[in-house]
Parts: sequence; structure tokens; C-alpha cells
Amino acid sequence: MTIQWFPGHMTRARRQIEEKLKLIDVVFELLDARIPSSSRNPMVDEITGAKPRLVLLNKADLADPERTAEWSRHFREQGLAVHSIDANAGAGVKDLAGKAKELLKEKIDRQIAKGMKPRPIRALIVGIPNVGKSTLINRLAGRNIAVTGDRPGVTKGQQWIRFGGELELLDTPGILWPKFEDPIVGFRLAATGAIKEDVIHIDEVACFVLKVLVEQYGGVLGERYGLTDLPAELPDMQAAIEVLESIGRRRGCIVSGGNVDYEKAATVLLRDLRSGKLGKMTLEMPGEAQ
Repeated sequence: MTIQWFPGHMTRARRQIEEKLKLIDVVFELLDARIPSSSRNPMVDEITGAKPRLVLLNKADLADPERTAEWSRHFREQGLAVHSIDANAGAGVKDLAGKAKELLKEKIDRQIAKGMKPRPIRALIVGIPNVGKSTLINRLAGRNIAVTGDRPGVTKGQQWIRFGGELELLDTPGILWPKFEDPIVGFRLAATGAIKEDVIHIDEVACFVLKVLVEQYGGVLGERYGLTDLPAELPDMQAAIEVLESIGRRRGCIVSGGNVDYEKAATVLLRDLRSGKLGKMTLEMPGEAQ
């Protein structure tokens, strides 16, 4: 299955980024700490080239901390600087100007040696939709200057925002790549809300999530939904549907005739996942995603 997804505004966003790149000192690549590899746009390497880059693992408050540490090691082994943040609460955000200075230390030292006063660092923030770019900007600014939302595609244009005298940040619309050859990547993105739910059916997304949770976080579903005798793994779609049906009955997702409303049950599950009510979870590990 190949998932096609590339709205016109994403094409324009890529062109705008490429036009502004010559003005940029450093790139902040914002990822979802729950799906660091699947939330990386493979076009970013091509678009940003050799610009210094800081990988930001956002929503770290929702991710498994041990796995976040493993992902941090993974990116450092690739030669990338990495920093975990929670843009919503502000954890780690105040460190960004200092992290950018570390990446640009040689350039700044050369300017100082020539008697020049370094200007504010110009940073470009890139990331897929709904990864938290606007939330990060608002947190840095200390006020709501960027539009936020819990759906992908909220940011439509570019804007420069200055933070004190140290940092100028260029916000950009989220860009997804033209298609997902690996359906698992699409399921992970849908599970965290990065792509709209009409791209992949919500029931299928819920079944994917259940398979991951049963295999990697077995006790969570039982505690949250009062389920007992869960298997150690879900071998097929039918097994996942049966668990989804049990959740639906526990949560009162019933339609006429006593049947379960699977779409409503799936919505309950995904809402709990995205809000952190199921606990701190990471849906992939280094090497799992293509």
C-alpha cells in the first residue's frame, strides 16, 4: 500500500524554504519523540543541505524516556546534535539559543576575532504537520504569535519571529513528503495525528496501535480499559478488532442492536494515546522504520 498525501500548500512551503535558506544560520528540525524516524521528512536533508542542524525531540513528555535516550544516542552517532523538549510545557526550550550558539561557535568566534558584533542567530524551524512548531514558537516568544491547532496543516505561511537579542526564528508550514512507500510509517503518523484521519481509516490505525501496545506495553490496556486475559501479541487484524471491540463495550461505544461502534471506539483509543492518558509511549525504535 502506497499512501499519497501532498497538498498544494506543502509544495509552496518547500519552495519558500529553499528561497530563504541563504539567510539561515542553523536549522531546527522538530520531530515527534514518540516516532522520531517516521516523523522525519526525508526531503529535509536535500532541502537544507549542509546547514548546521539541531534535532529537537518534541513531545518528550508523552514518549517513553528510556527510548528517547536511545533515540538521542542514535542521532548523535549519526553526527547530529539532538535535544529533547516539551514545547507545550516549556521543558528544554530555554536552552535552544545556547544550543544554536554551540553549533555556530567557530563562525561566531571568527566574527568576534575580526571585531564584529555577532548578530542574532537566524534559525529555520522545519517539521511535519502537527509536530508542535507553532507551540514552540509561542513558548519561546512568551505569547501567542503563531496559530496552533490539534490538526495538521494549521500553519499556512512563513513569518520571522525575534526572541530577545539572540535568536530570530523563521516558522514554516509543516511539510510531508509526497507519498509513503512504507505503510507502517503512515500508520505511525496517523496514530499521533500528523496526517488527517481520512487518509487512513481510523479503525485500521487503532488496530495498528493496539498491536504495538499489546506487544510492547502489555499492561497498559488492561489498566486503562479493564481488560483481562490479553494475549502477548496480536497475530492478525481479527485479533486486534476483538480487542477494539472489548474497549468499545467498556467505554459504551454501542449502537442499535447492541453492536459496537468501532469508529467511536477507535477515536477513544487514539485520543487517549495522543493525550498521554495511556502513559509515556514510543511507537518505534531505531532501525525499525525505513
